[in-house]
Amino acid sequence: MQSNDYSNYPRRFSNWGRWGPDDELGTLNFITPEVRREAVASVRSGRVVSLGRAIDTAPSVLNPYPAHHLASVGTARGTADYVGLFYHGFAQTHLDALSHIPDGEGRYFNGHAIGTRTPALVMPEGVSLGVQRMRDGIVSRGVLYDIPRLRGATCVQAGAPVRGSDLREAARAQGVEPRTGDVVCIYSGREAWLSARDGNESGIGAGVHASVCEFLYETDAAMLCWDMLEAPTEDQGIPNPMPIDVPVHVHCIAIPIMGMPLLDNADLRGLAALCRERDRWDFLFMASPLIIEGGTGSPVNPIAVL
Repeated sequence: MQSNDYSNYPRRFSNWGRWGPDDELGTLNFITPEVRREAVASVRSGRVVSLGRAIDTAPSVLNPYPAHHLASVGTARGTADYVGLFYHGFAQTHLDALSHIPDGEGRYFNGHAIGTRTPALVMPEGVSLGVQRMRDGIVSRGVLYDIPRLRGATCVQAGAPVRGSDLREAARAQGVEPRTGDVVCIYSGREAWLSARDGNESGIGAGVHASVCEFLYETDAAMLCWDMLEAPTEDQGIPNPMPIDVPVHVHCIAIPIMGMPLLDNADLRGLAALCRERDRWDFLFMASPLIIEGGTGSPVNPIAVL
């Protein structure tokens, strides 16, 4: 990909105004009642698998801010738990709300401006685009794009990120027709990658290329769910759109431009095994965020029902 191709993404893939000037749901608007009914009707075996990771309380190079889990035992016979966590990053399974990242001009999806109440706080005004907008949950058809299976490998490797063309090829190989409102689940084999390196990576050195945004936009996908996130900047072939060490090439298009929430750090191993066993790649997808007014995301435990 050339840098000028990526620089055109905000124009090519913008959904600003598509669902009206006051819209705060973005691509979740693709999930209509009919889409939900069809997704529910697709359940055959009733097998259920979680796509979430256990809350990570252990410090590591991928989790510099581990979650707190405390259990208090007082005079009562029961116990009371406290959990506190930073859910953005590489450790926790979480949903990114549309208030998570602005575009390159400091505006959020659909033209929402940065708030003025606290100038140092770079967030939309009030609770605009917060995760509370998704309080009714995300229920739609999910599709697993199994890239290690497509490549005959255990995981995606450095230097060979998942591109939009890989998703199209995987759809053909798996006999899946992308539909409006799909939750696109990209399996890259995160655990296989990390286990081969004994967990010594400071980040995840392989993953997804920015060109997947083309596939997501052209197929009217509702959400992206993935295990490895963006490939390193050197594998993107274009500069990082934000002046930070973590590559955010997909985040910076999907969230503020397309209005697409992202479900980061999913554990897709169990789902991949079940899909391979049954040679079936679509399923009922469900995820419910916590109701956090103005929250930029939420920890979640996504569920797939086959």
